[in-house]
Amino acid sequence: MRLFTHSLCRVTFSVGALILLGAVLWLCTAFKQSESTLAIRPVSSSVSLPDGFSVWHHLDANGIHFKSITPQNNGLVIKFESSDQSAAAKAVLDRTLPQGYIIAQQDDDSLTPAWLTRLRNTTHRLG
Repeated sequence: MRLFTHSLCRVTFSVGALILLGAVLWLCTAFKQSESTLAIRPVSSSVSLPDGFSVWHHLDANGIHFKSITPQNNGLVIKFESSDQSAAAKAVLDRTLPQGYIIAQQDDDSLTPAWLTRLRNTTHRLG
């Protein structure tokens, strides 16, 4: 009887630990996936990049909040709290910036596991 109680205690503790670990992992992924990124790039090298202040002004005038605007790889990268803010910003910037810019969602590589990226990059070599 004592062996049965001891085994039951171990199983209960193990299941509780797994549930707690699962909840922590789920919360971490939920917080990570809420951030969204928008990139602004010139269509050609003859078009200059808009300055961050003018982009900030257009977004602020329309009540769109963002985390940061940073220059990166010949473009501007804007980070938002959610994808809804990013979509609203894209609509505003498409309307207010002059022609000659590509405004698009940017994939955040940190959200994609490294093994999945490697698998995607090598699938064309198979078969």
